[in-house]
Amino acid sequence: MTASLLAWWRGVPIRLRLGLALALGLAPMLILGTAQSLANYRLEMNERRVELVDAAQRSAASVRSRMLAGQVLLETLAPGEAGVDCAQRLAEIRERLVGFVNLIRFDSIGRVACAAAGAPADPDRKDRPWFKALDSGGRSVTITADPGAVYADTPSIIASFRDEDAQGRFSGVLTAVLSLASLRPARPAGAPAHSEVAIVDAQGRYISSTDLSAFPAQLAQQTVRLARVQSLLWQARSRRGQGRVFAAAPLVGQDVFVVISAPDNVFSFALTNPALAVAFPIAALVLGLAAVFVVADRGVVRWIAYLRRFATVYANGRYSVRPRRALEGPPEIQDLARTLGAMADVIAARDRALKESLQQKDALMREIHHRVRNNLQVISSLLSLQQRALSDPGAQAAMSDTRQRITALALIYRALYQGADLRRVDLRPFMDELISHVVSAEGAAPAQISLDVDPVDLDPDRLAPLALFAVEAITHARKHGYAGPDGRLDAAFKVEGDLARLTISDAQGKGRAEAARNDGIGQTLMKAFARQMRGGVDLKATGEGLVITLSFPLGGSPHAAPRTAKAA
Repeated sequence: MTASLLAWWRGVPIRLRLGLALALGLAPMLILGTAQSLANYRLEMNERRVELVDAAQRSAASVRSRMLAGQVLLETLAPGEAGVDCAQRLAEIRERLVGFVNLIRFDSIGRVACAAAGAPADPDRKDRPWFKALDSGGRSVTITADPGAVYADTPSIIASFRDEDAQGRFSGVLTAVLSLASLRPARPAGAPAHSEVAIVDAQGRYISSTDLSAFPAQLAQQTVRLARVQSLLWQARSRRGQGRVFAAAPLVGQDVFVVISAPDNVFSFALTNPALAVAFPIAALVLGLAAVFVVADRGVVRWIAYLRRFATVYANGRYSVRPRRALEGPPEIQDLARTLGAMADVIAARDRALKESLQQKDALMREIHHRVRNNLQVISSLLSLQQRALSDPGAQAAMSDTRQRITALALIYRALYQGADLRRVDLRPFMDELISHVVSAEGAAPAQISLDVDPVDLDPDRLAPLALFAVEAITHARKHGYAGPDGRLDAAFKVEGDLARLTISDAQGKGRAEAARNDGIGQTLMKAFARQMRGGVDLKATGEGLVITLSFPLGGSPHAAPRTAKAA
């Protein structure tokens, strides 16, 4: 795992490495900022919830104060304390209080005991839910918009309170009739902008509101939950289809509630703060990465690519050019450019010295080859003089053969010092000259000479045994083969893959079968030269003459290879 990670890291470019380093450096700040933003978001959301619920409770308190005022008056002005003047006293108080339509006291069976104004007859009053709730002692206060009878000429609600005697027994109900216009809720101070307020009964029906279209069509589910808790906050859609946030609080007991409707963007600021707190570090990271990539590309990678082109130029042997534009780059790039220039100067000086040394050595080698060739020519001339002094034909023939071999070696050295490359020789012109020299040495040239040589270069180590083999084969053909006006000598050198074949054949060779079986000095030398080249010899007599074939591997030397490109 570690090795693969290291291998991957070695392939990471500079820009990505700098980006990863910057990301690692900013990661703690980003993590810390995100954690703080989430904590601030939760705190802000809680504060917004508390503010909205407090606004609902403040709105309920303003309405509750009016309703409780009626309870205080009724308890103060009860018949037991006001006597027969109860109705008159209640009427005087009703005239002074805004919003109170009537003040009534019912006895324990629902009959009107005292009222500031006329009260409707209702024989079933004691069976009404609001009256029975107070009679049973389950509640001390009930508020309803549907008391079962008409208690005022204008839309109103009645707030009823349980009245007890000195022994704590139920003695009647004290009721205040309030007009809905006087109970119309007002937007409390501190409520969010565009907020609306409504009063809802326990069944989820709206009693009064500032703008009914800002509330849902039904709130029964929420009022059931409000019967168990003191406040409630939820999100829903209004009658207009807008998403809004709602907060509710009890008005009096569990019968009437105050609901505030606010736009759902009241929480958007709380969400915006952490989003911005997280977005800013991310934006800083992105901008930092972009800056790293731009700076790395313009300040490092671009100059590296520029200097790499000059390294390629130097690799091609052009040491005179200099990366002058790099002197406009950063100091490190300038130092690197100067170093490359100094390196090019050193390489150029060393290259010149090497070339001069090679030229000297080349001249010396050519001089050596020239002198060796001259020495071989001197030896050949001495042998020629010695041959003329001999009277024995056999000795003269042996001396002639030796001169041919020495001449072949001399031709090799001449081809080397006259050629462009001291390490190899073009085989075709060499074979052409060698055959011409051998067949004309004794004045017995064939009527036709055919030469077919594939373009190939050979090094002297291969060329010497090949040339001596060719001399022996041509000499053998001259002695036994192509005599006569129709004689023909065919020489071919073919390359097939890694195998080379030299074939020398003659025509009009009478008695060639016996010559093929003759195991003389010529055949012995040819086999020796073939073994030196790690090849083999094949002598085959045909109806026209003798075919001598030398086969050897061509790839045994680094300087022996087909020269097809040059031939083209």
